[in-house]
Amino acid sequence: MTRSPVPLPASFLARPIAHRALHDVTAGRPENSRAAIHAAIAAGYGIEVDLQLSKDAQAMVFHDYDLRRLTGQSGPIQQRTSDELGGITLSHGDEGIPTFEEVLRIVSGRVPLLVEMKDQDGAMGPRTGQLEYAVASALAGYAGDVAVMSFNPHSVAALGALDPTCALGLTTEAFLEKDNPLLPAATRRYLRDIPDFDRVKASFISHDIQDLRSPAVARLKAKGVPVLCWTVKSKAAEIEARKIADNITFEGYAA
Repeated sequence: MTRSPVPLPASFLARPIAHRALHDVTAGRPENSRAAIHAAIAAGYGIEVDLQLSKDAQAMVFHDYDLRRLTGQSGPIQQRTSDELGGITLSHGDEGIPTFEEVLRIVSGRVPLLVEMKDQDGAMGPRTGQLEYAVASALAGYAGDVAVMSFNPHSVAALGALDPTCALGLTTEAFLEKDNPLLPAATRRYLRDIPDFDRVKASFISHDIQDLRSPAVARLKAKGVPVLCWTVKSKAAEIEARKIADNITFEGYAA
């Protein structure tokens, strides 16, 4: 049976979405941490988190490919098991790296959860499967509003094949060389136009605030596609973003 696009739940447009949860290192809440997730829930915000894959093929809530920026250790996250990662303390906090399954238990449907699968191919190509399987397995039986997206269209398509009930989106931007130095120019040009939206059965995009006036965004918005945007860092920027975007992903201020 052919998969149809699953509409983005209305809750994703009803309240601002806390980027990497409601993080604030001065308050002991690192990005993508349990503390930041609890704070976002308490404030009534939606939550955006990032997923990487562990050595034992578990979905971990963590943004970077390397541990260095966010912990006191270094090396690729994929070289550590989920148990090892759970024991690595996040900088500016007092807790380890959580699994996606644990975060789903914490959120438990209380606020909408926007999930970004980080590209595991390395060049936005088709070498996908393990992270998507881990995500689909974790989401099985989850009753809350959730939507999953990725910069890599192959990753989105792979998850859609595993989970026909999940709303899917593409994380999008201008794909400039300075921001994506490892991507071939042809790939950057291709992704810039968001050509895979229909193919992967996406129902929304989350686009870079710096590129909201892109013709590709305008084309999709004209078709009624919900447009989220990242990352809004001030009330002034929010006011400008909302002239185009249907909702924002924010950090660093009270949206």
